[in-house]
Amino acid sequence: MNTADEPKKLFYTVAEASRLLRVTPSTIYRSIQEDAFPAVRLRTRYVVPAAAIDQLIARVVESGGVLDIAEMTRQRREEKEFEQRQRRGNSW
Repeated sequence: MNTADEPKKLFYTVAEASRLLRVTPSTIYRSIQEDAFPAVRLRTRYVVPAAAIDQLIARVVESGGVLDIAEMTRQRREEKEFEQRQRRGNSW
């Protein structure tokens, strides 16, 4: 997506990210709302870190198979819940 003269992007718009991943923008927005896809919210606008897409690609290549975003989301939520319980337990 970058030419030799353009610097590497640090963030993509949702539209750019959806084109890169060959999905609709609404799929990206739904994934962001479900906490299944990383994004930065700036008021009413979301941008997707380029590193997140790079890491997603790397995980797929490393696995040699299908990467299940729903499973990643479930694991991520469990980790967050665990961290929250840990913080509450240490707040004495």
